[in-house]
Amino acid sequence: MTSPATSAALPSLLIVDDDPLIIDTLRYVLEGEFDLLSASSRGTAIALVRQRGGRLDLALIDLGLPPLPHRPDEGLALIGELLAHDPQCKIIVLSGQNEEAHARHARTLGALEFVAKPTQPEPLRAALQRALQLRRQELNVSSANQALERIVGESAIILAARAQLQRFASSHFPVLIEGESGAGKEVAAQALHELSGAHRRFVALNCAAISPGLIEATLFGHTRGAFTGAQAAQPGYFEEAADGTLFLDEIGELPLDLQPKLLRVLENGEYQRVGETQKRIVRARIVAATNRDLLQEVRAGRFRADLFHRLSVLRVRMPALRQTGSDRLVLLDHYMRIFSEQMGLQPFRLTMDALQSWQAYDFPGNVRELRNIIIRLLVRHAGQAVGREELEAEQEADVAPIIAPPATSEVAGTNAVISAPNAVAGIAPGGVDLPAVLRRVERDYIATALQQAHGNMSQAARLLGINRSTLYNRMETLARHGEDFGNTEQQGTQ
Repeated sequence: MTSPATSAALPSLLIVDDDPLIIDTLRYVLEGEFDLLSASSRGTAIALVRQRGGRLDLALIDLGLPPLPHRPDEGLALIGELLAHDPQCKIIVLSGQNEEAHARHARTLGALEFVAKPTQPEPLRAALQRALQLRRQELNVSSANQALERIVGESAIILAARAQLQRFASSHFPVLIEGESGAGKEVAAQALHELSGAHRRFVALNCAAISPGLIEATLFGHTRGAFTGAQAAQPGYFEEAADGTLFLDEIGELPLDLQPKLLRVLENGEYQRVGETQKRIVRARIVAATNRDLLQEVRAGRFRADLFHRLSVLRVRMPALRQTGSDRLVLLDHYMRIFSEQMGLQPFRLTMDALQSWQAYDFPGNVRELRNIIIRLLVRHAGQAVGREELEAEQEADVAPIIAPPATSEVAGTNAVISAPNAVAGIAPGGVDLPAVLRRVERDYIATALQQAHGNMSQAARLLGINRSTLYNRMETLARHGEDFGNTEQQGTQ
């Protein structure tokens, strides 16, 4: 074990695998080089990251995790959740589920590299060191350059977004930034903050990355003894932002019961710590972001209309990369220059066929995916010509929307994810355990939605017509009753 003083100076590495032998082996190999954390499930991993305040240098994760150890769903979902906590975290997938489709999907979601099990220590150590070097260099560049300069592109839609950010910067009204995952919403929020000309704090909170039961205390702070485990008073994000900028990322994931409290803060400019009666004044500017269609969420009853209108006084849309035309070539040159200099490698060159493939590709993971593809090609083909085959090996094989079309059956007026069970012809004389039957039906619907959404919790929640936090709560409740999401086969009412 490393001492606290030593581990504090080491880069953090989270290992997530449900095989204790693999975790012990990796600890033996890597101890002394990293501040090691380990977890056997997605939930445990996220809890560890939250304990560290959401900051994490590196993660080494398996795809097959409980309760779905034979499918990649949990590992793929974990990639998105880790990046939600720390967008600069570098993720390497170490998995026995090494089908090429899984590897491509993991990279599209934001994983830097995919390493198939089994592997030798030295190649794995080299991959970790490359990832760590890249994280350090990116953090240095981010702190040195203005955020607006990192919104790269020459297309009309990108220039319009940059102009909007410049125009809105001097205002104190709330701003809503919309766009797909990986499109640069946090960079846009940082640009708003920096363009305001004030040398004040920028505080970011990802609403999807905090346990629903802790969001209120995280936002507003709490007094000592306000709830179990509150051993000392703590300021919230509103207080920490002071007169700077409070960035609420993934605002669409905010639980419905907390939305009126945020609305009151925006309307009155006042809030209270949890367990306190003293009123405090909000001085921070609120910038929110979402990858959801909030108007559709309002119509579906999952987001308050009055809160939407308060948050969207000013609106900016960060375009998907597929909408920016030839900007993918501008970005190729931009990141090729930056990363080749940072990594000390010679740039690669795309052949004519590869260049056509690059221009035709939709980049479902947007700028984040583009950057990671360039990094991997540099590592593997520095100073070489890269053909279509080498390039397409790094691209997501299926760029269609990840939500499969729902079944045609109708249940309670909405499209069902799976067919409803047949009507019950009768009940056996011994009776039926109705709660257990209902739990099995609920489990099957959730498991099917997760499968259709490829492990994306937000997409699965939308298929089921519920909030993401509600989906987490239902899965935890079902797990406590022994329901295994690895078995999606419908069970009859016996």
